[in-house]
Amino acid sequence: MSATAEATNIAAPRSGRIDPKYTRSKGKSGNFEMLAWLFMRLSGVLLVVLIFVHLFSNLMVGEGINGIDFGLVAGKWASPIWQIWDLAMLWLAMLHGTNGVRTIIDDYTESDKVRFWLKIVLYAASTAIIMLGTLVIFTFEPCMVDSTGQLLDRSPSFCFDQAAFN
Repeated sequence: MSATAEATNIAAPRSGRIDPKYTRSKGKSGNFEMLAWLFMRLSGVLLVVLIFVHLFSNLMVGEGINGIDFGLVAGKWASPIWQIWDLAMLWLAMLHGTNGVRTIIDDYTESDKVRFWLKIVLYAASTAIIMLGTLVIFTFEPCMVDSTGQLLDRSPSFCFDQAAFN
């Protein structure tokens, strides 16, 4: 082999030793990363369906964007189907986003201590948003009453129609 042939021989990527400052402490993760990868793909597909049905039902059916108000949300959440639909959208979107940000933290944070605290903040924020969102969806009461049990004037119109039947 000539000298020019040896000079153009390029070593394969990652064939050399990795600088120790770029290595992380290796814990036993098992199949977690593979399951997280699979979750991202499946939740992404499911989120596309959930979001497009949500948008279609809110924007294309009825009055369109002009019809989106407190009464529309209250009417939808009167149905357990829409409560579960919106709950699934909330949970999947938050878990999908949290997993994505976790991956970014793992990829771009060099210090184990900083990585740990960033993940703690991420998980705490995600847990709080999921819990508060779930609480709002299942405890939402559109027909507001005063201390005597009478409907308030600012209640949606369907509350007054419902009160007439009671």
